Amino acid sequence: MENLSASGRDTEQRLAQRLRQLRVEQGWSLDQLAVQSQVSRATLSRLENAEVSPTTSVLGRLCAVYGLTMSRLLRMVEDDFPPLLRRADQPVWNDPQTGFRRRSVSPPSQALAGEALECELDADVHIAYATSPRPGMEHHLLLHDGRLAVTVDGQRHDLLPGDCLRYQLSGPSAFDTPLDSGARYFLFIV
Repeated sequence: MENLSASGRDTEQRLAQRLRQLRVEQGWSLDQLAVQSQVSRATLSRLENAEVSPTTSVLGRLCAVYGLTMSRLLRMVEDDFPPLLRRADQPVWNDPQTGFRRRSVSPPSQALAGEALECELDADVHIAYATSPRPGMEHHLLLHDGRLAVTVDGQRHDLLPGDCLRYQLSGPSAFDTPLDSGARYFLFIV
C-alpha cells in the first residue's frame, strides 16, 4: 500500500477486514479459500492483514467465489452514501499493476439493484475474469474514449468511441486495450 492517503489506507484496512469476514462467514480456512479462488494462501493472508492491495484479477477471483460484484464488495467497505454523490466524493479504486482505475459513479446499495461505473485502462492492458460473480448479470458498456476489445463467453467485440456493448455475463470475460491506446468507458450493471 504505497502512496495512499489516510482515507485510502482506511479503505484498504476495511477491505482487508471485510475479506477476512467473508471467509470466516463461509467457515473456510485460508487453504480452502486458496483452492476455491486459485489465489495462493500467502497472498490471501497478506490481503487479509492489509499488507498488500489486491489486484483486479485477485479481487475478481475472490468476488466470484463469494458471488459478489467487485462494486458490491467495495461498497461493503464504504460508508453509507447519500442520494447525490458529487464527483469528488465518488470512490475510486486503482490497480497500479494493470493500470486499471474504477470510479463508482453510482455505487450499489441495499435498496437499489443497479450501479454505474467509470473505468479507465492504460494502453496494452489485459484483464481476464474466469467467471461471473453472479451469473446472468446485465451489463451495458459504453466506450467513451480510446479502443477496447471485450470478450464475453468466447466472443470478442472490438469497440470504438460511442459503441455500446450489452450483454448478460454468465462465464469468462476479458478486457484488452491495444498497444497504442487506452480506454475510458462507462459500465452500467443491473
